[in-house]
Amino acid sequence: MVLLLLLVIAVSVGQANMIYDVNLPAELMPYWFHTNPKAAEACKQDEQCAYAELLKTSNASVCWGYEDDCTEDHQYSHPKCDGQFISKGSSIHNKVDQVSTFYKTADFGYVKKKMESLTVVCQPEHEGDSILTCAEHTRYCRATNIYFDLTKLNSKSRKTRYQENIFAKGDVGGRCKLKKNVLRNMGSHKSPLQSWYAELEMYTSLDYLPIQDGRCDIVIDKPTFIVKLDAGVSLYHHFCDFINLYQSMHMNNSFSTDVTIVMWDTSSWDYADFFVDTWRAFTDYNIVHLRQLDGKKVCFKDVVFPLLARMRYGLYYNMPLVHGCNGSGVFHSFNRFLLHRLEIKRNIPIPGKVRVTVLQRNTRYRNVLNQVALVEALERDAQLLVTLVEYNTSVPFLDQMQQSQMSDVFIGMHGSGLAHLLFQPDWGVLFELYNCGDSYCYSDLSNLRGVKYMTWEDESKVTQQDKGHHPTLGAHQKFTNYEFDVDEFVRMVNKAKLYVLSHPTYVAAVATAQPPTTHGEREQTTADVDNKDEL
Repeated sequence: MVLLLLLVIAVSVGQANMIYDVNLPAELMPYWFHTNPKAAEACKQDEQCAYAELLKTSNASVCWGYEDDCTEDHQYSHPKCDGQFISKGSSIHNKVDQVSTFYKTADFGYVKKKMESLTVVCQPEHEGDSILTCAEHTRYCRATNIYFDLTKLNSKSRKTRYQENIFAKGDVGGRCKLKKNVLRNMGSHKSPLQSWYAELEMYTSLDYLPIQDGRCDIVIDKPTFIVKLDAGVSLYHHFCDFINLYQSMHMNNSFSTDVTIVMWDTSSWDYADFFVDTWRAFTDYNIVHLRQLDGKKVCFKDVVFPLLARMRYGLYYNMPLVHGCNGSGVFHSFNRFLLHRLEIKRNIPIPGKVRVTVLQRNTRYRNVLNQVALVEALERDAQLLVTLVEYNTSVPFLDQMQQSQMSDVFIGMHGSGLAHLLFQPDWGVLFELYNCGDSYCYSDLSNLRGVKYMTWEDESKVTQQDKGHHPTLGAHQKFTNYEFDVDEFVRMVNKAKLYVLSHPTYVAAVATAQPPTTHGEREQTTADVDNKDEL
């Protein structure tokens, strides 16, 4: 009886520790508790549990949207669609189809589909065996007791970040029964940032236990994510990495930061990461580069190969977004997740005022030639609090995020800095001053985040400096500078202002929170994002 009581206490303590380790904002905790009912019960029985009152007052049926018992009326998000659809040659014939397709391809329905495709690729047969499970096309995999022989990696002589075919039979594997045909059929998307097939193609059924039998030079005990990253110099591209890592945490039901993250990069190159502070939301430790393991036989007790940045039909790169819809719960909760973990203060609106951030470029192209006149025109509106920012390397990225969260309206030319819309408040407006012919990039991202998107409407009131000078493509809209009609600019910002002031979430926030002390002078700040003239 005493032993049983001690066991119950131990389980309760373990669940309690799990609760504190998850570190999600309070508004997301009811959804986490739904997928972790034992932790919820332990919290209810623990007088010291910080979420005990929350469990009493929150709806116990709320769910993310990928759980088997999650009903539509209780799921985290309900995308809004305009009911405009194209029936000819399309699978979308009505608004119901429009909403459903958006949810399944751009929301937690996407996560659900990936979870449903999980298949055991290597089956354990005895205690202590390995297991390998993968989603379709090896876009996501997880494994236990997996062995990698990196003695022939030789990263010092490699210049390719994602060199394929570096393993021979027996170089990667575990003791389990491999389903060879299942693995082989998952290889059709073999590509560096689209699947993990190149890394797992040679997975072998070993006749020994690599960890227990001492075959590993290094054993990584801590739960691990192995990542292949997109461009760390671009906010837009690097956050493809982070949003997919966040989705993978959902797939694995693991939100702890007590994890190792290994960057799978077969080259000797360093990785320029202008947004390195973001990793604090995912791990308590420094990133381990693959070259640090070069020449070793390495075993991972518990490892996840997460969703990748450039998957076919992925989020958000290469995704054919259903137009006319907005408000992905994945992106909304990602916003809350990041702000909480990186300790970014939430925007408390100022009654009757709208904070406007104008992003200034300091690059060769896509500069606004009459920017001073545009900003001065906005400053004449007493309802607008205008801040001019230049996003470069002079200010820490977390300061940039804070500025963006405080931006009711964010204005800038086409460029990766506009991905700061991910951090705006729910009532926010992104005004892409000019999209330079790339009409869907940031409108799609705005629709995913659920903020309003605007871009220049009257082509007769914008002046292009010249035809553009792309080094290989010739004339191109992204490779020149622009001047904008001041009155038209003010008209459009006024539309954005009225949208913010009438947004229900803004109105509710004003009614329930005390606004901070502020002043109306323009501020000049700098921050880090857009230092490349990307196409």
